[in-house]
This record gives sequence, structure tokens and C-alpha cells, in this order.
Amino acid sequence: MFSGLSNISIIIWSIWILIFCIIGGVYCTREMVNNIDICLFVLVLFTAENGQTNVDAQITSKVAACAMAAERVVTKVLSVTNGGPHGTWSGPEFCAIGYYATGYSLKIEEKQGKGDDTALNAIRLKCRKGNNSPITGGTILAQDGIWGRWSREMDCDSGKQFVSFRLQVEENQGRGDDTAANYVSFMCRSFNGGGTHIIGTRGFWGPFGAWSQTCPLGSAICGLEVQIEPNQHRGDDTALNNAKFYCCSQ
Repeated sequence: MFSGLSNISIIIWSIWILIFCIIGGVYCTREMVNNIDICLFVLVLFTAENGQTNVDAQITSKVAACAMAAERVVTKVLSVTNGGPHGTWSGPEFCAIGYYATGYSLKIEEKQGKGDDTALNAIRLKCRKGNNSPITGGTILAQDGIWGRWSREMDCDSGKQFVSFRLQVEENQGRGDDTAANYVSFMCRSFNGGGTHIIGTRGFWGPFGAWSQTCPLGSAICGLEVQIEPNQHRGDDTALNNAKFYCCSQ
């Protein structure tokens, strides 16, 4: 859907959106007007213009649009098969061009005893430029659940980035208390290959599933997308259910 778009077209649409926000009285946060989030508005406009398409095509187009807006070249999308079934996908977030994920922290709700447990609520990636650069690009967070506290930050060894992940997920508990995703671990490797090592421990409930595929040589994880169930109020909350990560070559 976006194959015919030039960078000039993206800029024109972005300017139109900003004018719409100002004249139309729509509240636009700083995050909404950066390049990454503008791409989501562009997707909506083009969907309205071109009509309904199948869900997979819409997701593919959204990722392509966001990667274009962030000036990233996506080489592979990493996913796992054991993610939970609840919630909707957030849309992708990317590190700035030239930055890759080298560390992370997790937002986890402690055990609630007789209360409703949700376990993993959010994943936050730390972006760093190049293999050994001390320059950091801040953090990215696609979306977060409302419960829990942030863990300490865990980092790859110097000169390595994230290239694969695995998810710890509790299976459906029937009439019991579901938590879905509990933890995520990452595999670290140098951008152009070499030895690997794993960072992360484990959460409260459920087994780890199989590792995702690995980023091709010359690329590393540069973005993420999460599936989160919204607050169920008097129902059983699970918060974060699943995640995808994007490999970029630049």
C-alpha cells in the first residue's frame, strides 16, 4: 500500500496532520508529532482512502510505514508461538536510525496473594548507537499495562546487541487466575556475528517457550510491538500477552 510513497509524500501528509491538529483543536502530544507516531496517522488516512483490506495486509503496511518514518531497514520480524491470546497489538516503535537494543527492563506486578495477578505489564528497550559506542539513544516503549514496578536494567556485554528472544507464558488457567506473559529473555550477539550470551532470569509462572528466529548477520533488534489486554475492571486481567521484535540493518 505504501510502495508508491516517496519521502516527500510522507512529509506532506505529516504537515497536513499537524495542521489538522492545530486548526481542528485536536490535542497532539509531543510523542504524537514525532516521525514514528505520525506514521500511524498516515496509515489511518490511507486505509480510509483505499478501503478495508485484510488484517495481515494492514499490519504489514503499518510496520512498513512506521519503519519508513523512522528511516529503519527491517530485515526480519521476530515472533514466538507461545504468546497469550488476549488484547490488541500496540503498533511498532523503533529506536532512532543507527541505534539498536542493548539493554532492557520489565514492568512486573508482584504476587497479589488472593488478588488478581497480571505479572508482566511492559517491556522497555534501551537503544545504543553502534557496537561499542557510549552514546545512548534513550529508551523505547510500545505500550504498557497499568500495574507493577520497573525492574533494574539488564544489559548485553559491551559490543553486543539483542538478536533473539524467548517468552515465559502461563497457560490458560480455566476458572483460575490467568497472567499470560510473565517474562522475556534476550540473546546478545555482535552485529556481524560471533559468540552469543543470554540475559534475563525468569518470572513467577509458566514455562519459557522456544527461542525466536535470530536477526541476520549485519542486523540487530531495533524495535518492538506488544499485545496488551486492557483493564478488565471486575474481570480477570492479564496485561501483556505477547511481543514481536524487529531486526534492522540500519
